[in-house]
Amino acid sequence: MPASPTPHVSWKDRMGPTLDGLRRAVTTEDGPSGVPARLRGWLAGRRSSGRLLFLNFRDGSGFAQVVVAKNRVPPESFEAARACPLESAVEISGAAFADARAPGGMEVRAEAFAVICAAEPYPISPKEHGAQFLLDHRHLWLRSKRQHALLRIRDEVLHSFREYLREQGFVCADTPIFTPNACEGTTTLFETQYFDRRAYLAQSGQLYNEAVALSVGRTYCLGPTFRAEKSKTRRHLIEFWMLEPEVAWAELDDIVALAEGLICHTVERLLERRALELEALGRDLAPLRRIRAPFPRITYDEAGEILAGKGTGFTLGDDFGAPDETALTEDLDRPLVITHFPAAIKAFYMEPAPGRPDRVLGLDIIAPEGYGEIVGGSQRIHDPGLLRRRIREHRLPEDAFSWYLDLRRFGSVPHSGFGLGIERFVSWMAGLSHLREAIPFPRLLYRLSP
Repeated sequence: MPASPTPHVSWKDRMGPTLDGLRRAVTTEDGPSGVPARLRGWLAGRRSSGRLLFLNFRDGSGFAQVVVAKNRVPPESFEAARACPLESAVEISGAAFADARAPGGMEVRAEAFAVICAAEPYPISPKEHGAQFLLDHRHLWLRSKRQHALLRIRDEVLHSFREYLREQGFVCADTPIFTPNACEGTTTLFETQYFDRRAYLAQSGQLYNEAVALSVGRTYCLGPTFRAEKSKTRRHLIEFWMLEPEVAWAELDDIVALAEGLICHTVERLLERRALELEALGRDLAPLRRIRAPFPRITYDEAGEILAGKGTGFTLGDDFGAPDETALTEDLDRPLVITHFPAAIKAFYMEPAPGRPDRVLGLDIIAPEGYGEIVGGSQRIHDPGLLRRRIREHRLPEDAFSWYLDLRRFGSVPHSGFGLGIERFVSWMAGLSHLREAIPFPRLLYRLSP
């Protein structure tokens, strides 16, 4: 006789309930006996009150208070919970109850407690630690409530970006990390050996995105980018992640509208799905609730006039510095769109403004609250002769861009795109003072580890 088929057990059932799932369950099923819980995770903290132990337990999905009562668990379970080193891996059985007084609105009452792997003395204590110490122990610092919240917020930002672009008919296409030429300029390139020739770490996926856009119409890439800038400001990282949409047939106004829609959608989703994490960071949600499209919009020259009145020391013809960006948005409750930048300070591929060849159809979007530029983009040059001339004017090797010029030789159309820095956006959403907490393992001028 054929063997009986093995009953299918879903991955979720195999793994068992999580704190996040239990928290949802107790709101609908909580009763005198609570919701049965068998949890596996880590001991993040502990305090005692005689015959009661109050454990701060985390399992990856969140944190919860676990109460271990001496008269409700076997003696060996109570002793194990009392002596268990912080950050030990543990297993807890019991029941979950809704409790408005408990952190997160839920309490787990233990019936058994077992140590799976006892931790060594944990180097990160509740006392204050300096930034360098915490970054040296970044692999462990990620376990804290604050960093757990930031990881969730970053994940939601990335998910919401992809969600919005998919709804708008975009196709995700991955672009190379190794490139043979520069995109944004040659002074901030990381050079590396690529077998018998030189290559560079990507500054942007844009040029490749333009090729994909002429295939699928609407595309984006999302990945790491690298800038060899010897900068130590709170707004810069050496390695950062960037979202880059590119759209065939789109002109400047179209791409501004796309950026506004993307930002507003993501802010809305964060407020809907990650308000608890934002509040755990102490983020004031009121400014985020005021983010609505359309955003105020001015030209570069108008921005220069505003800055002259504010006395920031800005010189017309220069790019904006951090103090300039802050001054331009200090009276605004939503991001500011700035367009029509001087061609001399922008990349070679930007389309000149009609009637103003000294200005390009570029855009920056500046976040309020002092968070600076979060979006930079433009309408791209689609005329092959003009693009070739700009490549020469920028003293770039024309042969390295032969394939890029091909895009203008075979069915060229107006097209536009932008780049949005993930860490700057997360910093703005979370109210961070430095980008280094917006990415799990930051790369800074003097930091390459862990």
